[in-house]
Amino acid sequence: MWGIIFALVSGALMSIQGVFNTEVTKVSNIWTATGFVQLTAFLTCVAAWLVTGREPVMKVFDVQDKYMLLGGVIGAFITFTVIKSMGDLGPARAVLIIVVSQVVVAWLIELFGLFGVEKAAFEWRKLMGMLLAIGGIILFKWD
Repeated sequence: MWGIIFALVSGALMSIQGVFNTEVTKVSNIWTATGFVQLTAFLTCVAAWLVTGREPVMKVFDVQDKYMLLGGVIGAFITFTVIKSMGDLGPARAVLIIVVSQVVVAWLIELFGLFGVEKAAFEWRKLMGMLLAIGGIILFKWD
């Protein structure tokens, strides 16, 4: 149950953040806004780390596959692409496409067992669900 609640909150926060970031970009520029987002995220994480516990920071480098440390780099490009898509498409269309893209990529990661994720079996109903979601984008975007 908590997983569902966290997922719902995450989706809502991502939508709100995308709108906020897009508005900040209008008075600055995209990389300044993205940098500010990443800086404030870092400061928030430092504050949370100080309050919740003080595990050694350098433990992150114990991860076996070092490419897993690229999350922050990916995060910067996520912020950039969300801002650009919301500015070009509007929040509803952008988020719809972003969410469907997330689901498709997550399913492919599971299907092929990428990045150390346990491989999942192919299921036709999941493929049909993906196609239905893509059809939803087309229907939603239809002017």
